[in-house]
Amino acid sequence: MKSNLITELPKINALKTPTSSAWVEQAISNLDTILLDHAQCERKAAGVALNLIFRYPSNAKMVRELTKIAREELEHFELVNQWLDRRNIPMRPLQPPPYGAGLKAQIRSQEPQRFLDSLLVSGLIEARSHERLGLIANYCPEPELAKFYHSLMASEARHFGVYWILADTYFDRELFLSRLDELAVVESELLAHLHPEPRVHS
Repeated sequence: MKSNLITELPKINALKTPTSSAWVEQAISNLDTILLDHAQCERKAAGVALNLIFRYPSNAKMVRELTKIAREELEHFELVNQWLDRRNIPMRPLQPPPYGAGLKAQIRSQEPQRFLDSLLVSGLIEARSHERLGLIANYCPEPELAKFYHSLMASEARHFGVYWILADTYFDRELFLSRLDELAVVESELLAHLHPEPRVHS
């Protein structure tokens, strides 16, 4: 696979570095594992949205928007589970890569910084998910599965946009953009070396 093919996908500006061709090759060679990990990513994403709703219930706009996201993430979780059933892949836990924990460690403990960082980290994870699921859609050798991943792209793009719109709603734009830039550097550094086990965020 030629690495320059990756540039055919639109660049998500907040991400400091695009996903490498090595990750694409790893993912396409291990689609069953990627599907299993993808299901768990959707479940976790729904949980993140719900946790923010429970933690900040007085932020009405956030509650409305994240309720929609949680619902969509659970719908995607169900759809990916249907693919697991079709391929006779039993649900089981997977050892997570250091990506999620590494980003979570950047969330400051004091408010309102904790709220801002939580929104921005969630948005970065969603943005990377959107990019990588798009790569699977483009390079998957199985037409039906590729079509399924293409069908997820619009809602996945909306998800990371919502988190950043919320950050822009509740915080000064210059502060929001400056902190997003800092976190995006960390996000790319966490993916600088390909994790040996195939994962959506390996």
